[in-house]
Amino acid sequence: MATQSTGMHRTTSREMAEVSGWTIFAAIMMIFGGVLAIFEGISAVSKDDVFVTTRNFTFQWSLTSWGWLHFSLGILVVLAGMALFTGAMWARVVGIAAAGLNLIANFVWLPWYPFWAITLMVIDGFVIWALCVGPQRERAI
Repeated sequence: MATQSTGMHRTTSREMAEVSGWTIFAAIMMIFGGVLAIFEGISAVSKDDVFVTTRNFTFQWSLTSWGWLHFSLGILVVLAGMALFTGAMWARVVGIAAAGLNLIANFVWLPWYPFWAITLMVIDGFVIWALCVGPQRERAI
């Protein structure tokens, strides 16, 4: 088994092989979804005219508050997506948690921009599924 020294941590070829398939797919989709969430947040903070506010909705935050929430979650999702390229288990757990939070935030965001929210919810669903599949099941297929 070949080893490669990367600073203070030695990475084996088996660990490097775990960064493949579904993990790479999840990382790319998380980065893409995170960038979309960042754009969603920026457009909400700038009080863009594309958003329609719904009356008597359960979660009545201001559009600026929603914008900052999506902007912050977008940054978290992008960073978690980049961490997935390391193949570490903690990155998978953080990725599942970040995608889950983003999925919930977009579900609550549905009344303001349904198409965008559904698109990001589908991306987050695929990310969670891809991270839960794991490299062990990938090798068995």
